Amino acid sequence: MGRLPKRQRVAAYAVILRDDRILLSRLAPRISKAPLWTLPGGGLDHGEDPREAVVREIHEEAGLDAVVSEEARVYSLHNPKATHGERPADYHALRIVFEGWVPTDAPEPHVVEVNGSTVEAAWVPLADVRRGVVSVTSLVHEALAEHRPFQLQRVAAYAVIRRADTVLLTRLSERAFHTGHWTLPGGGIDHGERPADALVREVREECGVDCTPGTVLDVHDVQFGGTAPSGRHEDFHGIHLIFDATVAADAEPRVVEVDGTTDRVAWVPVADVESGAVPVLDVVRHALSLDR
Repeated sequence: MGRLPKRQRVAAYAVILRDDRILLSRLAPRISKAPLWTLPGGGLDHGEDPREAVVREIHEEAGLDAVVSEEARVYSLHNPKATHGERPADYHALRIVFEGWVPTDAPEPHVVEVNGSTVEAAWVPLADVRRGVVSVTSLVHEALAEHRPFQLQRVAAYAVIRRADTVLLTRLSERAFHTGHWTLPGGGIDHGERPADALVREVREECGVDCTPGTVLDVHDVQFGGTAPSGRHEDFHGIHLIFDATVAADAEPRVVEVDGTTDRVAWVPVADVESGAVPVLDVVRHALSLDR
């Protein structure tokens, strides 16, 4: 028997996680007779950018509009005696794997492409993949072994603003982590922005009032991971500069920012915070313990 024809294929895929699940595509029976799941993605067309290719493939295989990372990992698979279609071949696959994410309010995945290489798309529990309950390609295991959540560090300025026995708080919207919890007014410091100026800007955007920053009471930090409002799998580290601040005695706070991370602002009784009647982030409890 002579040498087998050489076949090389370059394809792009994405690891897309949502909490404890991963987006996978089930291969068509003509490719795998037994149920077999793989990462969403596929072959690059001639001249096609890999990032554009994987976004296109995710839409075709899962009906979702994804965003993918700038960087990627490359996995090589060489099978000198593979079946390429109906014919044996010396097969070499290069798989470019990106990190990807889709909005948290995206519809349920569904196959768009007709007569394609996949017949189903679904959010599959990671535990089932790792325990072998769900059969997956070797690429899935390789990619998961090296996957790391996106590391995001954010420096922000927050204000402790009191009025009698109440404190000014803002409630987090569906566009934020910890939806429905209350926090101090404030937010991220832009590059090159003075922290005190950032505080004034953020309080005005979130509460519709002007504040006067005082001293920095403390620096607080928090670290947690999960699915961000954007849909990206993140390891988040927040560094919080806590300012003492004041507003005019007749100031009436109201939400000004449209489609932001704040959906309500109010003077909240400190007793309700301390009793747990109002759900708040740790930075609120920490700040109130300082400002006594």
